[in-house]
Amino acid sequence: MTPETEAKAGRIENALAALSEQETACFLCPRNCGVDRRTKRGICRAGTTAVVSHALLHYGEEPVLSGDGAAAEGESGGRSGSGTIFFAGCNLACRFCQNYQISWFDEGRPAGGDDLADMMLGLRDRGALNINFVSPTHLVLPILRGLRKAVLKGLDIPLVYNSNGYDSAATLKELEGVIDIYLPDAKYVSPDLSSRYSGAADYFERAAAALIEMHRQQPRLEIDENGAALKGLIIRHLVLPGCREDSLKVLQWIRDNLSPSIGLSIMSQYRPCHRTPTELNRTVTPEEYGRVVDFALSLDFENLFIQPEPFGPDEHLVPDFRLPKPFRWKG
Repeated sequence: MTPETEAKAGRIENALAALSEQETACFLCPRNCGVDRRTKRGICRAGTTAVVSHALLHYGEEPVLSGDGAAAEGESGGRSGSGTIFFAGCNLACRFCQNYQISWFDEGRPAGGDDLADMMLGLRDRGALNINFVSPTHLVLPILRGLRKAVLKGLDIPLVYNSNGYDSAATLKELEGVIDIYLPDAKYVSPDLSSRYSGAADYFERAAAALIEMHRQQPRLEIDENGAALKGLIIRHLVLPGCREDSLKVLQWIRDNLSPSIGLSIMSQYRPCHRTPTELNRTVTPEEYGRVVDFALSLDFENLFIQPEPFGPDEHLVPDFRLPKPFRWKG
């Protein structure tokens, strides 16, 4: 075990010690349900064991996470793809969630600590650039238990915390030294929008505090000589139809309160699905997305990630988690 890996193992133990009591009275996220997760379920519906939908090499994340944009698993050579573990359940209730099969319907299989460790090590052995935990907020404890086993067995690639941004700053503080790359959403400033579309009027207040804590831990996006992220913060913002002005407020807050050396990812991949309200029942127009991108460019971020505008109807980033391979990678 390298000194760096040994230090990470120690931080995992410390985090588990600090957070384990929340299994019997859970305040891991801003919902503050306080439930005993051994016998009851809060808003996220999670118990003491993680539920996993898929563990796969993901080629559609930001290039610094997925690598060289390989079309399909096995075609890239060397290390490529983000070693992504999709967890079921969520502490938000986004009506337009493209991952609704797992975030709303909890589709997946239970995975204990040994199972999670095997997934992480298996993804590393297949060439993953990192281990990417998707929707980890409500499952911090089982993830840490799996990580403890994986790190002791030699897991030594960056760890990515890929969240909806509705995180507890207090919980995040305990993850310092464990998480290498934070990958949160910054969805809204408006409490009206966040209440209507995600069931959380306090989203911005809580997400802002979480982003400041993530930034404190990882203030600069560090990229190696091959273009892969090693450490840092990458904030994602999904542009929604008719919500351009709120998008601009999100970006302005990020620029005013955080460093320009973070990563900022402006996403155009919105698709109506699941319980989409009437006013969001369309895709984002090129004009809407272009205006947000132009504003982001004017803010002089050092690491700006931009998607095509807009995606076509068969876009490979829209998943079907009921398939063995939920994404259709393009060649």
